[in-house]
Amino acid sequence: MYELLKTEGRAKRGRFHTVHGNIETPVFMNVGTAAAIKGAVSTDDLQQIKTQVELSNTYHLHVRPGDEVVYKLGGLHKFMKWDKPILTDSGGFQVFSLAGLRKIKEEGVHFHSHVDGRKIFMGPEQSMQIQSHLASTIAMAFDECPSSVADRRYMEDSVARTARWLLRCKDEMARLNALPDTLNPRQMLFGINQGGVYEDIRIEHAKRITELGLDGYAIGGLAVGETHEEMYRILDTVVPHLPQDKPTYLMGVGTPANILEGVERGVDFFDCVYPSRNGRHGHVYTNRGKLNLFNAKYELDDAPIEEGCGCPACQYSRAYIRHLLKAGEMLGMRLCVLHNLYFYNTMMEEIRDALDAGEFAAYKKRKLEGMEQG
Repeated sequence: MYELLKTEGRAKRGRFHTVHGNIETPVFMNVGTAAAIKGAVSTDDLQQIKTQVELSNTYHLHVRPGDEVVYKLGGLHKFMKWDKPILTDSGGFQVFSLAGLRKIKEEGVHFHSHVDGRKIFMGPEQSMQIQSHLASTIAMAFDECPSSVADRRYMEDSVARTARWLLRCKDEMARLNALPDTLNPRQMLFGINQGGVYEDIRIEHAKRITELGLDGYAIGGLAVGETHEEMYRILDTVVPHLPQDKPTYLMGVGTPANILEGVERGVDFFDCVYPSRNGRHGHVYTNRGKLNLFNAKYELDDAPIEEGCGCPACQYSRAYIRHLLKAGEMLGMRLCVLHNLYFYNTMMEEIRDALDAGEFAAYKKRKLEGMEQG
């Protein structure tokens, strides 16, 4: 159940009640594709850096180790020793990203595994069955994520198919949640709005899926090649047509600036690989912009990545972390990832505090101005 606590303009401050605890929103979900955050980050670390929700990938876990294995070991929460909410994406984005390896039909998608080339079939029912085995808190509906530059005819056909698939997802999840051996019979389902940069297709699809009374609604198919301005225009267009009394999730977004703009437009949930991917390459976020710790100017810099930061990395100097990165030591990568995720999670905390105080607009302006100094 979603509780809307406060609004400021279209920005929402909420609380989402789940079987694995409450999620304070707006929230950034930390991406652990294969049930681990890349960069040697443990679930103990996630607790320490203020993570609320971990996100794992249905397709990748189906390929390896296999969702049956995770089910036999008691579900993802037990498997990775994490007691807070987990969201699993549906595998739909892999339909888009593995374009050369798949064939889309009405019943579902025929894949070739990117690991060993074996044939895989995934449709709405299979995606729900896999996610039920994983026993995540929130399951995402199976959709197609068409290219943002797809022509109107393809987009209309794709979105119509995604809408039909959503009905099948809903029916299959209801069936699975009623079975006696289901690990999480209170698993929630989020539907996904698609339509590329076509405003009318987006609006029509948003109205259609809202009628289904799902637990939450995602906006998919953005941050896949269109400009930031186009993304913001689509959010301005589509969010008002999604229910305000349910969480709104902007999939795969984004930079700190993207998140601030998304919150202003009514988005509750975000996820992105940027903080962990950038951290693994020595790029770290600060309130005064992004730093590249490989740069020679940090060789003798005995300051932390950011003064006053409470993350595990900021007890060390920039010079030491740079040395670790240059030496190929995994600890360097790990510290940068921890810092970046802590930065994102702390920013979300600051956003919630600003919304609580009715000062989000001022906070957003101050945050953006600070980060542009870097």
